[in-house]
Amino acid sequence: MTSAVLAPAALALVFFTPLTAFSYIAGAIMLLGAWEWSAFMGLKKLVSRGAYVLFVAAVLMALNLYWPIETLWQNGQLVADANYLFTLAFAWWVVASLLVWTYPKTARGWQKGLAMRGFAGLLTLVPTWLALNTLRSASFSENEMFGSILIMVVLGIVWSADIGAYFSGKNFGKHKLMPKVSPNKTIEGLVGGLIVSMIFTLVFCYFANVERNLWLTYSLMAVVIALFSAIGDLLESMFKREAGLKDSGRCLPGHGGILDRIDSLTAAAPIFAACYAWSLSI
Repeated sequence: MTSAVLAPAALALVFFTPLTAFSYIAGAIMLLGAWEWSAFMGLKKLVSRGAYVLFVAAVLMALNLYWPIETLWQNGQLVADANYLFTLAFAWWVVASLLVWTYPKTARGWQKGLAMRGFAGLLTLVPTWLALNTLRSASFSENEMFGSILIMVVLGIVWSADIGAYFSGKNFGKHKLMPKVSPNKTIEGLVGGLIVSMIFTLVFCYFANVERNLWLTYSLMAVVIALFSAIGDLLESMFKREAGLKDSGRCLPGHGGILDRIDSLTAAAPIFAACYAWSLSI
């Protein structure tokens, strides 16, 4: 029943919401994620958790004033300084990959560091908001649905990777990927997810009449994006495990919390947006 409500609401948000409203709603979703992230930080009091949400809200408001969604693209190119945040996001996900890979050995370095965990949440949520705004507003003056399609493409990459990982892991999974972080994930599942995400991208390129000389580039980009989406999932699992939580929250009955639904997207969306902006500049 939750999915029956969420799916149409998500499609309406992506395809039919005006740009400014889309930006605010995406920001509200990130603030729900910030509330759940505050539990990863070990915060228990409503005041302290609310303070973290207000801090993230202040950052989003400042960025919204500096980068209104209508001004993110100038002459067909992403505004230059927005690339700095995506570069920072990419660096964060490289670091996050190392944190997940070395868990629990390196957990001692951050498990009691409140500021470090709070900063990790900021680097996870804020670039996701900017990426969604960047994709939704792409080529908006020429085609109001173009950005919506871009968002569906990144969602398609994430979903195809999840589906491929599930069936590959279930049928062929023998070698655990990172058992101390997520005991059910396997190397075979990860490889299957990457392959299916590549297939999805090639199929999309075919039906979207993308020039054939770009198919290989886009499919390799999809593999990178799918790989980082898996890191996003594992990172949330790591923080939940460290905080002793089964789900990030309880706002979505039967699905857990917001972060349980968008964990893969928090990594995939900024990387996808950066790759898309880069592809336009070459």
